[in-house]
Amino acid sequence: MFGSYGEDLLAGFGETVLVTVTAFPIAFAIGIVLAVFRISPVRPLRIAGRLYVDVVRNSPLLLIVVLLIFGLPDAGLLLPLFWCFVLGLGGYFGAYVCETVCSGIRIVDRGQIEAARAIGLPFRRVLTDVLLPQALRAMVQPLGTILINTALGSALGAAVGISELTLETRSFNLDTAQPVLAFLTAACGYLAINLLVSLGVRLLERKARVLR
Repeated sequence: MFGSYGEDLLAGFGETVLVTVTAFPIAFAIGIVLAVFRISPVRPLRIAGRLYVDVVRNSPLLLIVVLLIFGLPDAGLLLPLFWCFVLGLGGYFGAYVCETVCSGIRIVDRGQIEAARAIGLPFRRVLTDVLLPQALRAMVQPLGTILINTALGSALGAAVGISELTLETRSFNLDTAQPVLAFLTAACGYLAINLLVSLGVRLLERKARVLR
């Protein structure tokens, strides 16, 4: 049915998975750092964290990606196109991870924070021993949603020349003039990724409930 295009579509699917599993840890790390900034007792850090989140969340993902692709070389940092795209994707969804982490921190009982401060724990220990462990257990499902959105956002790679699933699907459609078959195939690929993520989230949620 797909002929010689099957291998290209499969390679595009693999590239989509690679982009997703590379970009999400970057988004997670950026989000954690930004969340720490947002709750820091140091006012300039709080302002910087808030500014980053406000600017990124109110900008189109494609704009962020294009700025990195063309801006990094102008700044003297030459990176492959793949890594420019991954950094743009990670930086964009890092803002959403930050908001999720901050929401998780807010549900931690205030009395625990005050008790930790009362026994003399510094901010770093309050963060690592009290806030983040409890917040992360409550954030499994929202983080899973962000991971799914990262996978869907990877489709913008087609606009900048990343050979992921959407770009290979478009090439298949242009060569065969079968848009329904082509894009149904792409939809199945993204659905498969999202179902696997959803399954993983459910398993993690069960473990998190046991640990609470």
